[in-house]
Amino acid sequence: MRTTVGWHIELEFEEDQQHTRAAALVRLPDGTEVRAHGHASRHRTDANQPRVGEEIAGGRALNDLAMQLLTKAHEEIDEASGRTSHAIHV
Repeated sequence: MRTTVGWHIELEFEEDQQHTRAAALVRLPDGTEVRAHGHASRHRTDANQPRVGEEIAGGRALNDLAMQLLTKAHEEIDEASGRTSHAIHV
């Protein structure tokens, strides 16, 4: 039997003229919520390109989210097996 599971990740951005902040949230099927954040700063001589700031801040938030999920999985493997598992690398 094949099971299909979907995860929906929410990204929200907060911006001003120099900074973009991103917040990422994923709700896992077990009810767990994992939250992460990312940040981008625009150099004063760079053109104001909000989408670029969102891409950088969003990418950093998603990277943080990925690392938290890998850590969570690693801890669950250790707990279920009763031993220390091999490190999970990206």
